[in-house]
Parts: sequence; structure tokens; C-alpha cells
Amino acid sequence: MSDPAHMPEEAAPAAGFRARHALLKRLADVVSLPASRINAFERAVTGDLLVEMLRLASAEDRRRVAARLAPLTELPNALARMLLRDEPDIAGLLIEQCASLSDADLVACARDASTEHRFLMANRRGLSEVVSETLLSFGESEVIEAVLRNNTARLSQVAVEGVVSLSRTDRGLCPHLLKRPELRPSGAYVMFWWCGPEDRRTILQRFAVSREVMQEVAEDVFPMAAEEGWQDPVSRKALQFIERRQRNRAAIAKSPYGGLEQAVEAAGDGMTREIATEIAYLSGVKPITGAKILGDPGGESLAILCKATGLTRGDLQLLWRSMRRPEAQEDGSVDPAWERVQITYEMLAVDRAQTVLRYWNWSLSSALTPALLRAIREGEEEALDDYSAPERAAMLALAENFGR
Repeated sequence: MSDPAHMPEEAAPAAGFRARHALLKRLADVVSLPASRINAFERAVTGDLLVEMLRLASAEDRRRVAARLAPLTELPNALARMLLRDEPDIAGLLIEQCASLSDADLVACARDASTEHRFLMANRRGLSEVVSETLLSFGESEVIEAVLRNNTARLSQVAVEGVVSLSRTDRGLCPHLLKRPELRPSGAYVMFWWCGPEDRRTILQRFAVSREVMQEVAEDVFPMAAEEGWQDPVSRKALQFIERRQRNRAAIAKSPYGGLEQAVEAAGDGMTREIATEIAYLSGVKPITGAKILGDPGGESLAILCKATGLTRGDLQLLWRSMRRPEAQEDGSVDPAWERVQITYEMLAVDRAQTVLRYWNWSLSSALTPALLRAIREGEEEALDDYSAPERAAMLALAENFGR
């Protein structure tokens, strides 16, 4: 009888001996035994031996072993680690079928393996927040889209905010992100600025919420704040967001135009920087918010401004014309952008339009601290975690404008 210790490995033919195939199968069977037949240490030792054999085995042998081990509820760590880093069609057997893989196994595989492995993992059922966040962190569009499409995957808010940021340059992610239950109004409102018409409509239908409940519970707080002379900036800012009135009465009293409608009418001969600034103040928003709205190529935000402030459809048309935007095409039909703007105006209730407008004003102006402005100018988007939610929203929405 020959001594296996003295048989050189290179003497074996490429296809392997029948004994190799049989031994691989038997060792895989041993690893698959229930806990009543084999203890954890025996399973680990068998797994280590199987790993050593698989290093020299053919792809087909490794595939057979992976298929045999995929249904296991307990898998030796070294064996799982090796197979997860194998060729995608082999690793995929475990990624897709093996329920016993831990988050640590999957995260390590995502970090060490290829885009193909991460794509397979993105389609795995029941992805945890930790694994999803790791997959999304690579910024690979096809992987991110697969995770967003995976209805069983769970996403953390950090991960969602990261995808919101990526969607500014990879706008194909927007429709998939808008279907995620984890997306909050803060992310949707800032995405609005770079989304296409259909996605904008979705945002307004889904996220333009009422403030009625907040108004009810804070009703008696307004007179309290008034008695204090509105000295507390924290409560004042929150109450400004909640209150029903949108127009700025103090600005109206000082305005040379006498009111918002008159300022809009004055813009009929052409929108100037001074009139735009005045319209913003009269509307109860900061000039930078007004500039963002008036400069919006899609135009839907202009409809939101008009509906929130109580301007009529005729006022909306005056503003549209003041910016030299077309109302009709060469064949006489309604310009698509102008049609969308009118539909947006009609579809939104005043209270909901105010919610969107005030959130924009909150996130695009109140959050613009000197540090944030500097970060926007310098393109420091990688430092988003250092800022609050409205500050992050401002950075994302205004980065393109300030980066010029």
C-alpha cells in the first residue's frame, strides 16, 4: 500500500483522482453533520482540512462543495471565508442561499471581493443595515440600484443620506430611492432640486405633508412666545416653521411695493436682482432661497412659492413671463415645462406647499453658517457627517451653484 505522505501533489493529473472527488464529498458530508453527531471543534478541524484541499481543487469541485454547504445552519469560518472570495458563480451559491452567514462574513466579503460579489450580495434576502451600508459605501451604481430594489434589505439613515448625495450626479438612482420606506422628507426635499419631472411629482405627492397636527399642539405656545418678545431663537425658528401665515408682515410694512402682488407686477418688465430679493422677503423666505426657486430650470418650485404665499394663477403667469420662460411651443401647443408648473400649482394644498417652502428656507438659508458656506465653495461634501441635517441639505442642493 502506498504512503500518501510520499506522493507528490504535482503528480496528480489536472482532473484529479477519483479519490480526491470522493474525499472532498465525504469531508463536506462530515461538515454537514448535525451537532448531535459532531462537536464544534471536530467540525472546525474538518473544515480546515477541506480548505486545504479546496485550494488545489478545480473550480467544479469547489462549486460542488459550495452547493453542498450552502444549506447548512453552521459553517466553519475558514471555509466560509475562502468560498465567499472564490469566483462569483461559486461564491454566489453561499451568498444567495446560505442563511448561516453572519453580517461579519458578508461585510468582509464585500470589502475583499469584487463588484460582482457585491452585486450578488445586494440581491440577498434580509440584508441588515450594516451590510447594506457597506455595499452602498463603494459608490457602485449597479450595486446601489440592486440594494434599493431589494425590498427585504434594511437601510440606515446614514446609508440613505449617502445615496441622496450620490443621486445628485447619478440621477438614475432617484426613482429607486424614492420608493424606499426609509427615505424621509429631509432627503426628498433636497433631492427635488435635481430630480426629473416625474420624480418631482412623486416627491410632492408623497412628502408634501400637512402641519395641521403641529399647529394644533403649538396653538397656545404662540402667545407665550409673543409675551417673551420672541427672544428665544430656538422656539422662534420652530414656530416660524409651524405657523399658518407665510408672508412676512414686517417686510410688507417696509416694502416700497406695498405688497407681494405689487412686487410681482413690478417684475412684469423683467426680473431684476432687487425685485427678486424683495419678492423673497415678502414671501417670508431668505433671498438665497428665493434665488434658488427663481433659478430652478424645471419651474415647479415657482408654483410651490406662489401656492404657499396665496398668489393667484395669474400671478404665477406674471412671474413665469418675468423670467422670459416660454408658455407655448412653435406649433402653438402649451410648453411642457409651463404645463407642469400649472399642474403643480393646482395639485398642492396651501398648507402642504408651505411645508415644502419652509423646509427649503430652513435648510437652504438658516443652515448656511460661515463654515457651511466655506464647505460648499470648497466642495467638501465628504465632510457631510460634521453637519446637521439641514446643513447637509443646503450643502447638497447648493454645491453646484457655489462651486462655480
